[in-house]
Amino acid sequence: MKITSLIENTRPPERSELCAEPGLSLHIQSGEHSILFDTGMSGAFADNASQLGVQLEDVTLAIISHHHIDHGGGLRRFFEANPHAPVFLRSPIAGQATFRAFGGLVNRSVGIDPAIFQEYAGRFHFVSDAAEPLPGVHLLTRIEKAQPLPKGNRYLYVQQDGRRQRDDFRHELILVVEEDGGLVIFTGCSHNGVLNMIATVLMGLPEKPVKALVGGFHQIGLPVFNHMAASKNEVQQLGQRLMQTPIKKIYTGHCTGLKAYPILKEVMGTRLDYLQTGSQIEL
Repeated sequence: MKITSLIENTRPPERSELCAEPGLSLHIQSGEHSILFDTGMSGAFADNASQLGVQLEDVTLAIISHHHIDHGGGLRRFFEANPHAPVFLRSPIAGQATFRAFGGLVNRSVGIDPAIFQEYAGRFHFVSDAAEPLPGVHLLTRIEKAQPLPKGNRYLYVQQDGRRQRDDFRHELILVVEEDGGLVIFTGCSHNGVLNMIATVLMGLPEKPVKALVGGFHQIGLPVFNHMAASKNEVQQLGQRLMQTPIKKIYTGHCTGLKAYPILKEVMGTRLDYLQTGSQIEL
């Protein structure tokens, strides 16, 4: 399996030709399967794809991890580049996804443009239960909730008919790709908690080794200030819990945040690496 990070919040200084933005988009080549996981905030992921040797027209399946613009904002650009691949995701949010902070002084929409679901209605496949859109490609939707959710979730709401409630993230899913008898787990932001998502995979696909986990852990709070939502001790505890899982290698970035990552790295050592724009992983 080859994983290429088409877009993430950061990029190496030497890759000035690539665009970075607050979002995530990964290309996964697994055997004959060409899979796109998320599309970032804009169409910039597609520009990066051409620089990184990824042919979007060859993608056979696209997955959107959840209904936030930093993961599905580039959908139109994908449809322009690829006229055939189906897009699998949870049902749209009933209302407007918003980011709210400072008592409402900051209140902005963070949802995917709902018009796209009508404009390209034939391309979307909404899943509510576990699905296997391709052999060995699993989508899990019923996520365990035994462990606490990320504290950064407290800034995320859904507004409908003048009413505001906290986002419950029923619109999030987990992608698991099975290859050579092992599993690779992909999370977008882990709004349901990365430990809960790992537990969901271990219960849903038991007795199969997990080779790697790739995705964000949503430890960031206020992105504009690079604020960490949890305490240092809580992030250290997360790293310790991740070390107790049977996962051999973990790659993170995006909403994990640049303050939380070094704390996790200190705890996890070589089992954890950062995934930047342009990073390529061979598993």
